[in-house]
Amino acid sequence: MRIRIVDAFTDRPFAGNPAGVVLLDADRFPGDRWLQRVAAEVNLSETAFAHPLPGGGPADWALRWLTPTTEVAMCGHATLATAHVLRGTGAARDTVQFATRSGVLAAAPGPDGSITLDFPTAPLTPVRADERVAAALGARVLGAHDTGPNVGDLLVELADEAAVRSLRPDFARLAALDHPGVIVTAAAQGPGRGYDFVSRVFCPAVGIDEDPVTGSAHTALAPFWSPRLGGEELTGLQASARTGLVRVALRGDRTRLTGSAVTVIDGELLV
Repeated sequence: MRIRIVDAFTDRPFAGNPAGVVLLDADRFPGDRWLQRVAAEVNLSETAFAHPLPGGGPADWALRWLTPTTEVAMCGHATLATAHVLRGTGAARDTVQFATRSGVLAAAPGPDGSITLDFPTAPLTPVRADERVAAALGARVLGAHDTGPNVGDLLVELADEAAVRSLRPDFARLAALDHPGVIVTAAAQGPGRGYDFVSRVFCPAVGIDEDPVTGSAHTALAPFWSPRLGGEELTGLQASARTGLVRVALRGDRTRLTGSAVTVIDGELLV
């Protein structure tokens, strides 16, 4: 059985967010314990498992995503990585539809080699960020939003790009918060940088101190920044150590996420 490591939301290796991708030959998933043990062995923020579905249905492949410790409801970068592998192997040449816990998600190839994901837009609900959030981040919080059931994280606005980049959060305190993850964001420092806003994503409660580039978070960042910056099509820079760019296009209750991917490891899973 082949297993691949793909760097997503980047056009060069050793950047973006690495995801494990396992394409299964069977028409169903193996047991949950096996899936979780493989994801723990890969030890990346997410490993994607996919198997083909019979023709004639609403989706072409079934897709699941697991962190080293748990299964998640939605993952953008591992979906992008899976679509990249399907395209590279010839298993899917055009738009592919994935059946997931978050409904049917589409991935469409672009002429420049990029891939555009069609994901549900996260519903944002303003919430009061208590003092635990600021204490865990070590920064002043301007505002906070709940991101709904699919993303499930807390979206926090900070004062500026420098505040986002300089964060050194207390991961133990973050893990004790009511949300499994915290998305921090601010507008870009100025024009001409090639991106419109910055973000970082911390998820220590699910075994990921900092996620390098988070596609699902951008389904919340798109509706947050579009009205503030006056554009439905924006580019976000996730300012992790690896960094990555996500182009977003807000289309009402759907958000399109566009990025590139690079396969860095192609091997055999022997177990």
